[in-house]
Amino acid sequence: MGCCKVPALIQAQVEMGLVNDVEHKSLFRRDTESPQRKAASLMEQGSLSASFRERATKTPMNSVIQSFKIVILSNKLNLLLPFGPLAILLHYLTDNKGWIFLLSLVGITPLAERLGYATEQLACYTGSTVGGLLNATFGNVTELIISIFALKNGMIRVVQLTLLGSILSNMLLVLGCAFFCGGLVFSQKEQVFDKGNAVVNSGLLLMAVMGLLFPAVLHYTHSEVHAGSSELALSRFSSCIMLVAYAAYLFFQLKSQPSSYTPLTEETNQNEEASDDDEDPEISKWEAIIWLSILTAWVSLLSGYLVDAIEGASVSWKIPISFISVILLPIVGNAAEHAGAIMFAMKDKLDLSLGVAIGSSIQISMFAVPFCVVIGWMMGAQMDLNFQLFETAALFITVIVVAFFLQEGTSNYFKGLMLILCYLIVAASFFVHEDPHQG
Repeated sequence: MGCCKVPALIQAQVEMGLVNDVEHKSLFRRDTESPQRKAASLMEQGSLSASFRERATKTPMNSVIQSFKIVILSNKLNLLLPFGPLAILLHYLTDNKGWIFLLSLVGITPLAERLGYATEQLACYTGSTVGGLLNATFGNVTELIISIFALKNGMIRVVQLTLLGSILSNMLLVLGCAFFCGGLVFSQKEQVFDKGNAVVNSGLLLMAVMGLLFPAVLHYTHSEVHAGSSELALSRFSSCIMLVAYAAYLFFQLKSQPSSYTPLTEETNQNEEASDDDEDPEISKWEAIIWLSILTAWVSLLSGYLVDAIEGASVSWKIPISFISVILLPIVGNAAEHAGAIMFAMKDKLDLSLGVAIGSSIQISMFAVPFCVVIGWMMGAQMDLNFQLFETAALFITVIVVAFFLQEGTSNYFKGLMLILCYLIVAASFFVHEDPHQG
């Protein structure tokens, strides 16, 4: 082996098989290897736990200036950040609601994307399951904050339409773009994802539709026991049930499911190791938490001005509030999910893409919507689950279409294109739809 200077005793042990290859190498390199190299060698042999490995390899330490450069200056989309302060300035200098709304919308766009980035950085320290949950949660922070501000201002229909638009956008536009871009990159094969998980998610979405459907049917069939109050009481009861169902879903995801899918995780370990460089965080855990707090506070501030200018923008632009709420607001709010889902699909990680797009839809429909009903109940606002006939029908048909596309467990660019075209039909429908119940 070209080792002429090996002591005779060690050489004899090697030849007798008393020292294996790994021990042999470690004896030779004991004096020459650095501590870091030794740690890496031990990790390869599985001598260190996974949690220690993550701490040893994934703890970047940045100064405040370095952290600012990484989070703020590294992304060209952040050139839009000054539009936020400009919107606030215009709010006090002029009464042009259209411009205030537009600048607030543009100013929130990079914040939504950076929220997604900070969440992904934090997810590197929490594991894939909790990371997916964090991605869905903070990806929906923008819509949730806008909804709470609108609810506080008594704009119940804006809350309903914004949340509905977020569900439609995630299921059709985000998932469609992920399937389309992934299909183009891997055009020679069909991409696959976990069919069983997709079926469970489709069932949850249908349960959410059920929760929204019955109050609307009760209203339009005029079959309430107590006119005006039964519909609201049913909405509040159903919201509590949906929150319980969502809590059970979280428990299933965090506790039961990881053990159920351990073999699948082991199968994909090689792919994860191959893309390990892409998954190493750029900022530390506490940096990610601090940035999440700062960005969330800034989104909250801008959302107040955005909500205040919605009605004025609708009048000045001659665009229905339903189109602004269902199409424009969610596209901005879903910027993080949109980018993340496409990126995962182009790396052939469709399960992550579905976790972002469908997981976000589930969180909005099973948590954000009933949560807003309960918050409205506490505020004394009559927020209910009757999203009106047109909106409920749009959601019902969308869930059915997406469920059919997911049932095979495969995707390609054609399926993605079909979902995008479906979203264009929905957008055109809301552009010509005048909501008679605006309040």
